[in-house]
This record gives sequence, C-alpha cells and structure tokens, in this order.
Amino acid sequence: MKDLKYLAAFSIPLVAFIGIYFRDIYSYLTPVYAFVLLPVLELIFPVDTYNISEEESKNKLKNKLFDWLLYLNFPVVYGLLVYALITIHSGFLETYEFVGLIISTGIVLGVNGINVAHELGHRQKTNERFLGKTLLIPTLYMHFYIEHNFGHHLHAATKEDPATARYNQSVYAFWITSVFRQYFNAWNIQKKLLKNNGLHFLSVKNDMLWYTIFQIAYLLIIYLLFDYIGFIFALFSAITGFILLETVNYIEHYGLLRLKTPSGRYERVKEIHSWNSNHVIGRIVLYELTRHSDHHYKTSKKYQVLDCHEESPQMPFGYPTSMVLAMIPPVWFRVMNKRVPREMIGA
Repeated sequence: MKDLKYLAAFSIPLVAFIGIYFRDIYSYLTPVYAFVLLPVLELIFPVDTYNISEEESKNKLKNKLFDWLLYLNFPVVYGLLVYALITIHSGFLETYEFVGLIISTGIVLGVNGINVAHELGHRQKTNERFLGKTLLIPTLYMHFYIEHNFGHHLHAATKEDPATARYNQSVYAFWITSVFRQYFNAWNIQKKLLKNNGLHFLSVKNDMLWYTIFQIAYLLIIYLLFDYIGFIFALFSAITGFILLETVNYIEHYGLLRLKTPSGRYERVKEIHSWNSNHVIGRIVLYELTRHSDHHYKTSKKYQVLDCHEESPQMPFGYPTSMVLAMIPPVWFRVMNKRVPREMIGA
C-alpha cells in the first residue's frame, strides 16, 4: 500500500479541477495549494534519507504500478486542459478568474505534464518516449526532449549548459537565458544528428521540424474549437508550465559546476553536481525528481528506485519551498550561496 503514496501527485490536478469548477477565488486554489500548503507540510513532515535495498529495488522495478501511475497522467492532463477550455469558452469569466485558471492549469501542465514527460523521456521503450513527448505538447516544449537528453545530461553543471544556473544569477534572469538557449541548442543538436546521419534539413527524421508542426497544429486546433480566448488561455498556460519547469531547473543545479581535469576536459558528472532533497512531500508529488543527484549519476534509473547520496549537496528545504524562495533572490542567495562548494564558485 505504501507504493500508492505517489497518487499524491494527482492531488494537484484534483485541486485544479475544483478551482475550475467553482471559479471565483477558487481559481487560485492550485497555486495556494502548491506553493503555500505543500511548503508548510514539508516543514512538518520529517526528511527521509532511507535508501531501499537491492532486493526491494528489483521488486519495485518489476511492479508495473509505478509505470501506470505515470501513464495515468496523460488522460488527467489532457482531460483537465479540455475541461478548462470548455469552461472558459462556454461562460463569462472575470479577468482575475481567467488569470487564476491560467496559473492553475499551467501548474498542472508543468508538474503532471513536463515532469512526467521528463521521466518517460529517459525510458527505452518507444511507446513510453512517445507518451512523454505528447505530454510536452501543451507546454509547447517538445524541444525539451532533445535538449535535455542530448544536451543537458552531457553538459550539466558546466557553463555550456543553459539549464545550469550560475552562482548569484537570479531565477528571473535564468528564465530568459535558459528558455532561449535551450531552444536554440535543441536545433543545433538536431542539425548535428541529421548531419551525422547524412540527412537533409527537410528529412522526415528532423524531429524538431515535426515538433514545430505538432505544436502549431495544437494551437490552431484550439483556436478553431475555442476561438481566440481559448488560444490565449492555451498560450499563457503553456508559458506558465515551462516557467515552472525552468524554476525547477534553476534550483536543481544552482551554482554547481564541474571542475576541469589537467587535460582541460570537464570531470565526469558526479553526485555532487546536483542538489538533492529528501523532503517527503516534494519527493512524492514530483515522482522523486528531488533525488536529482542520483538521476544524473545514473540516468537510466526509474524514479521509484532513486537513492540519496550523502556526498550530494543537500537542499535545506524541499522543491516546492525552494521554488518559493527562488522567487525572492536576496533570500535565495542568503540561504543557498553558503552551501555552494567554494571550489565551484567561478570554476
């Protein structure tokens, strides 16, 4: 029964559904739940550093429940999105309600969309990767699959990586640099992949071209079905979703840099190059994304068997709380700068 704890990840879309149904001030129920209530709960619940045994790991990897908990996010995300669009299209909303529903839907697109897509994007099965890519469409962030898998995991914790925040860089500056650099990096990676395989830009193997077509088609369909108001809602919900992702990117590697070896090359990625958090609430609602150090150390490991490494830099708070702190740069710097290893600063 304890494996069902990951059902807590569906509490966010459930709260969003309630907000869409009741509207009014309830439109803001999701951000209040995600960034007020969850941080409070993180402070109440104890930190759990327990690592499962090898035998437990084997059993968990055989248990398909963990996979189906991810797959279930597909109908949940798209179902909530359609419900929100129908609600907006069929009735008059005050501006504050409209904005609240954009934020609420965007949070779901980020947490249950991009975060789950990230997990599935590392899987070996084609159908799982396909499902992951499909979950990226509502946030217009399909390029994330290419940049993350072929760029970020190669360059993480280096100045070449747009998803690694610099020491003393604010989250707001990071949003701009990361969003644009990741997108252009994805195109550069795609062009290199095509060139290495002797293919032209207009090849059917140009995934970035297909991603562009799919995302334009997605917005066009929404415009045709739900008019301009639906288009605006979908666009700004997408922006909210990927800004949420970039905020997570910000806290995952903030200030951490790999040092260079005598040969001039970067040292390999180690457990010390990502921030780890063992705060229970963040772990279960984000499918163990908070054990990010182990994820980078062994990319192929599924979320249910990720470990905590003592040598990894530890976040003083869970991810939901840390995201709130990141929004206040002076507070974030005061809390986190002293935790960044001295040898990494300016490396």
